[in-house]
Amino acid sequence: MAESKASLSINGKEVAELPILKGSAGNDVIDIRTLGASGYFTYDPGFLATASCESSITFIDGGKGVLQHRGYPIANLAKDADYLEVCYILLNGVAPSKSEYDDFVNVITNHTLVHEKLVQFFHGFLPDAHPMAMLCGVVGALSSFYHDDLDITDPEQRMRCAHRLIAKMPTIAAMAYKYNIGQPFVYPRNELSYAENFLHMMFSVPAEEYNVNPVAAKAMDRIFTLHADHEQNASTSTVRLAGSSGANPYACIAAGVASLWGPAHGGANEACLTMLEEIGDVSRVDEFVAKAKDKADPFRLMGFGHRVYKNFDPRATVMRETCHEVLQELGIQDPLLDVAMALEKVALEDPYFIEKKLYPNVDFYSGIILKALGIPSSMFTVIFAMSRTVGWISHWEEMLSQPGQKIGRPRQLYTGEIDREFVPLKGK
Repeated sequence: MAESKASLSINGKEVAELPILKGSAGNDVIDIRTLGASGYFTYDPGFLATASCESSITFIDGGKGVLQHRGYPIANLAKDADYLEVCYILLNGVAPSKSEYDDFVNVITNHTLVHEKLVQFFHGFLPDAHPMAMLCGVVGALSSFYHDDLDITDPEQRMRCAHRLIAKMPTIAAMAYKYNIGQPFVYPRNELSYAENFLHMMFSVPAEEYNVNPVAAKAMDRIFTLHADHEQNASTSTVRLAGSSGANPYACIAAGVASLWGPAHGGANEACLTMLEEIGDVSRVDEFVAKAKDKADPFRLMGFGHRVYKNFDPRATVMRETCHEVLQELGIQDPLLDVAMALEKVALEDPYFIEKKLYPNVDFYSGIILKALGIPSSMFTVIFAMSRTVGWISHWEEMLSQPGQKIGRPRQLYTGEIDREFVPLKGK
């Protein structure tokens, strides 16, 4: 991949000649792996300009608003594929044939049940425990149920782990919700689709029949699809770093769940809903827009703009359409949804937002949809984690399939004390 080289000179003296690597798309990368031998490391807090791995799974061009999985544009996948088809693509690198898709769906469907002993784990949590706390613990505990099938050097065992995680995450997520509200756990049903099954396990009760609204199921499926993977973000990097030590896949995914829990990452759509509650009424939208424009005011509009996308978030285009479909179908009268639609109108028409490209992002619309479907904000990040599991496990699988992988070991710029004398307490 190295077609040219970069020369590093310090104080007029050439220190190193570094290969420049070219990928199939995106920025070129300077290979600095040999730089340490010259007595230097690079300094890049937050890894904003550092490629930590080589990957062929997802490509993002934030300036152009491009997101592709295995080369397939996200808009095409969201409109013409379902979530399990996207899962197959992320895991296997190419779109499935009809028979491959049917076999994959059958495998996932037959792995949705969890061991009855795992059910007992939930009873160790307080009833008001955050669902993400339960998800972290229970996902990590899965390794104790499959300890005879954890040879990470075996591709077949790795793929079985991937299938189990994709299949069981909706079951575990729904159980966390049911435990919170004091209702009995609901078992999955094999005749339902992935999204239908999740809604069934969330909202059905033994006392009456529950029929899944097809518009709600379609919206749920799109939310899963649009959150399936997003390149080397914080949680994916966490999964890769944990996996580089040889940790089992369930521990690695639990680490990803923990990373996603942060409000700067997976909690964005929950933060968006909190903001809507703070605004409270359509009559106050202009007031809060003015606050957002005031640099001296600490208030921030959540769900607008994106750290990666300097243009319109390509996922938001599809999610906006789905959001309006859901609101029209369900006909919900909710002041917060009215506030959200008023904010959307401002963001799409106000010159300030247009100039700064502060468009509504996927978190803005997904938060509105989830609220409209009756899902509490405490479950938003859980659903994100459930959706992103396939991305995490795909990157984990890719990393382990590449030769010469080493345990992750970032360097540091040390600024602490040096060579201090220690005086033992017993000598005083």
